[in-house]
Amino acid sequence: MSWTGWVAGWVTGVALGQSPATLEAVRLHRSDAAALAQAELAVCEQAKCPDAGRLGLLAGTLVLSDGDAVQARDLLTRHKPPAPLEAFHAFYLGQARFYAGDPNGAAKDFERALEKASPALAVRARARLGESLLDAHRPKDASPVLESAAAAQPTPELLFQRALTRAATGNAAGLRADLKTVALRFPTHPYADEALEQLATLKPAVKLTLPEHLQRARGFLSDGAAVRAEDELLRAEKLGLVKGAPAQAQVALLRAQVLFARGKREEAEKALAVARKGPPAIAAEAALVVARRALKSDDNEKARKLMAALDKAYPSQAAGEEGAFFAAWLDLQGGRFEDAAKSFEDYEKRYKGSRRRDEAMWFRALSHIRLEQYAKARQALDDLVTAYPKTSMAPQARYWQARTEELGGGKPATLGPAYEAVISAAPASFYALLATERLRELGRTPPTAFPQPPKQLTLPRPPELELAVALTRAGLFRDAADEVQSRVSGLRGADQALPFAHALLQLGEFGHAHVVAARYLWGRAFGAKAPDALAAFYPRAFAQAVETEATRQALDPFLVWAIMRRESAFRPEVMSAADARGLMQIIPPTATEIAQKMAEPAPAPADLFAPERNIRYGAWYLAQLMKRFAHPALAAAAYNAGPKAAIRWTQERGTLPLDLFVESIPYRETRGYVKQVVADLYLYHRFYEKDGPQARLAMTVPAPSTDGVSF
Repeated sequence: MSWTGWVAGWVTGVALGQSPATLEAVRLHRSDAAALAQAELAVCEQAKCPDAGRLGLLAGTLVLSDGDAVQARDLLTRHKPPAPLEAFHAFYLGQARFYAGDPNGAAKDFERALEKASPALAVRARARLGESLLDAHRPKDASPVLESAAAAQPTPELLFQRALTRAATGNAAGLRADLKTVALRFPTHPYADEALEQLATLKPAVKLTLPEHLQRARGFLSDGAAVRAEDELLRAEKLGLVKGAPAQAQVALLRAQVLFARGKREEAEKALAVARKGPPAIAAEAALVVARRALKSDDNEKARKLMAALDKAYPSQAAGEEGAFFAAWLDLQGGRFEDAAKSFEDYEKRYKGSRRRDEAMWFRALSHIRLEQYAKARQALDDLVTAYPKTSMAPQARYWQARTEELGGGKPATLGPAYEAVISAAPASFYALLATERLRELGRTPPTAFPQPPKQLTLPRPPELELAVALTRAGLFRDAADEVQSRVSGLRGADQALPFAHALLQLGEFGHAHVVAARYLWGRAFGAKAPDALAAFYPRAFAQAVETEATRQALDPFLVWAIMRRESAFRPEVMSAADARGLMQIIPPTATEIAQKMAEPAPAPADLFAPERNIRYGAWYLAQLMKRFAHPALAAAAYNAGPKAAIRWTQERGTLPLDLFVESIPYRETRGYVKQVVADLYLYHRFYEKDGPQARLAMTVPAPSTDGVSF
């Protein structure tokens, strides 16, 4: 995680020891960062400047991360660090000495670090102290340190090292427990194989059971190591552990998933055939794998048959319940609304304990809405809010209760209070926005969702943040982020959180401020509607970059902030499992295409963590989507699911009014995404747009342009 407060440092007057160019290189992990830092240190040393200690600390840590422990040790011993950073200096000097082959010297440094360490640093220093003592052949000294460190932070490294101290101190049971934990919970870690080897040499040797081999195989598969998962299954078979039909079916089911991950479809289907002959629980899971694959391939007709067959064959299994739900859902997606309504009603009756029962009630209501059976839809919605008054779907249920009343010929005198209640109950929601538009159509003035706009406070910086600021000035961004995270976890309630969040906003740490707000200030923002809490939820983050790029692209800047809020919650350092990066979550191939369109050199992937560049690419892309789709809801759908999907949905459902169109988007993730982005867009307008008429949400779906961005 990167700490980016140095950006705000230029604005708030924080003096920086390093040049902005060096700090940018450090933050983006560029290969020239260490050389830049050493060059600045040399200049400082020649001029005898007062920042040599801070510059030396940064240069030493960067050289250490590049793998030169001896040079790092020399750099770190050359200058005394600034007082607030003495513990960090001792920690990194200990790291350098350890990797330079001096574990006893390293242990002394880590002990010094612990004397003044903050809680966040203390966890790391204690772990490294134990490792150094162990490496120095002092297991009795290392034992209590590693017992404490591994209990606080059970990483594979600490567990393995604790196992070694337990071996040296005669704790055989503890040794076995730690080695097995490493082998089973962290199968892809290098220590896992070593743990297995040691378990095999114990007397008596520890041998894994079939469930334990399967646990390791699942771990390999979830970590993307499908080949190793298959090897683990083969090992269990060679050891003679796969005995009897149930075990064979269980292994076959997991093997099928492994083979699918490896692209070996025919072999996977053969394995599934074996699994489907096993006990009902395994056979049901195997059949569900087949049905899910059909669903993902958009073969809805085949998926519908398979899901219905699951429900019929395995009604007492979880897979049967899932089959019943998706069979009904596929009827809804296929436009078979009568069948869908009946299937969802049957599902509600048969699976009363299902975690999806409230969702089934909603889809039953939606089926009736599509059939224009508004009384039946309201009955389903009444059932939903009565059975699940605290469901997250309550705002949409209440909006659609009012909307179906209106579509059925309800009177404005009844409809007005119903729509107003939606705004009052869920003021920041998509449904409050829809209710606002419906009230305007009725000629009524909507109530103000939030009486006052967000207000950023100017407060003294909490002393708990001073260390993070000092680390930022030194360029130790990761350490600064760890300190903030540690302090956030120690907050107790809104009274402590509010000044902390505003201090983070002043430092330009919008993502951290949003985390604090989401954890502690929700009720203050959306219950009490306090403007000071709203400021942390809806900041104009990186305002200069957003406004500059929005102006350049003729784009609504509030749409940039709405997308940014949903994509990254204002955190520049975020990277998704799909390799989407930065504030606007842009994947490197998309960035390359955007750069080509903008006649710029292709960026390095790490460059996408730079807020200014990420915003520039995101704003360009959003502007192209708005040119093609001409509606923020469609642009948001295209940003999340791709332009091709958004075009297909408009072709299939574009005649529906906007509210019903959004409810009919087939991807759950995209439905939620569009709702939040559009709601946030109009909240930003109402919070910050003081001049002119309030922005209105178009309630019809425009036809997209045939030309425009398609990637």
